[in-house]
Amino acid sequence: MTTQNNFLSECPTLYIVPTPIGNLGDITQRAIEVLSNVDMIAAEDTRHTGKLLSFFNIQTRTFALHDHNEQQKAQVLVEKLLAGHSIALVSDAGTPLISDPGYHLVNQCRQAGIRVVPLPGACAVITALSASGLPSDSFSFEGFLPPKSKGRRDKFLEIAKASRTCIFYESPHRILDSLADMLAILGPDRSVVLARELTKTFETIQGMPLGELIEWVKSDENQQKGEMVLLVHGYREPQESDISDEASRTLAILSQELPLKKAAALTAEIYNLKKNALYKWGLEHLASS
Repeated sequence: MTTQNNFLSECPTLYIVPTPIGNLGDITQRAIEVLSNVDMIAAEDTRHTGKLLSFFNIQTRTFALHDHNEQQKAQVLVEKLLAGHSIALVSDAGTPLISDPGYHLVNQCRQAGIRVVPLPGACAVITALSASGLPSDSFSFEGFLPPKSKGRRDKFLEIAKASRTCIFYESPHRILDSLADMLAILGPDRSVVLARELTKTFETIQGMPLGELIEWVKSDENQQKGEMVLLVHGYREPQESDISDEASRTLAILSQELPLKKAAALTAEIYNLKKNALYKWGLEHLASS
């Protein structure tokens, strides 16, 4: 069996190496071998990565590669690779490039014909999705939510009618504001899961209708701390049974003053429902009343 060390000495390669998102026991044996045997480790934060390397007694030297210097420093690493070195790319936690630095380096390596080898491993997106109970056959990772309310609301409008599960990262100091913006656009009945502090001591994975979830987070300051993943159930065409009593009453009142089609359109906008479903409901229930 060819050892990792022999392989590295024969073929200069950029390795994409996931690191634990919390529990250090989640690192793979292959990741330890690669980090131990490459010539250099390109790290988002060398001090943070240094603690991980120290824990596993890895002596490989590190090179800082982060959001602020990647475009300038990537070429330096490409030149080292072309000169025969092997390099591992790591982020602070999880899989590099997933809302972390690395894109410019990988892109330049591909263009230069340098071999890029990805290792499987920890990723908060997939970890959260696997335990969320939301549909996983079709999903998209949308990255971090915008820092300002308008940007967040625009993003929620963009995915409001998407049938796939949508996944976001969010910072603890913005979680309540983001949930409030989500509530304003998606309504209280959309199923949302908050996955917090994954793999760590205080891991929490809580799913419920958005209107209930935001109250639950407000009531417990502990749920407003730590690393967070938000997962949003995809849009589903409303069935007649999905039309709430409030929506049906609103439709009934509006239809007394407006044509049913217009009343259905206004009610749909208020309650984030399909106007066709409301119109059909009105034909079946209001025409005979």
